[in-house]
Amino acid sequence: MNALGRHVLAELFGCTFGDLNDVSSVQEAMVSAALEAGAEVREVAFHKFSPQGVSGVVVISESHLAIHTWPELGYAAVDVFTCGDKVDPWEALEHIIETLQAANYTASEMRRGIFERLEQQAAGT
Repeated sequence: MNALGRHVLAELFGCTFGDLNDVSSVQEAMVSAALEAGAEVREVAFHKFSPQGVSGVVVISESHLAIHTWPELGYAAVDVFTCGDKVDPWEALEHIIETLQAANYTASEMRRGIFERLEQQAAGT
């Protein structure tokens, strides 16, 4: 089945407080992950919360990378959504896991916009 995009959702555990609470470090990890995976970065928006935590998104031509951190728990929620065949979301995720030094993680992939379903809807079946 062909899909319009691949959306990888990941839970990162065992990251250090400092890695997850530094907005510059988190932003650099996400932007460099997008670039390493071959994506074309369009926009970057990150926010540092008080007393801790970072949320941000890297908008890429192929879709987006997003992160929300809970430094006090050593946890980050990450999603990488890519459209087309040029960018592998798993390659971007691997870079984020390594950069944020996650002790472990879980991840799953959802295929978005599966052509069979779209074609059936267009045909009214």
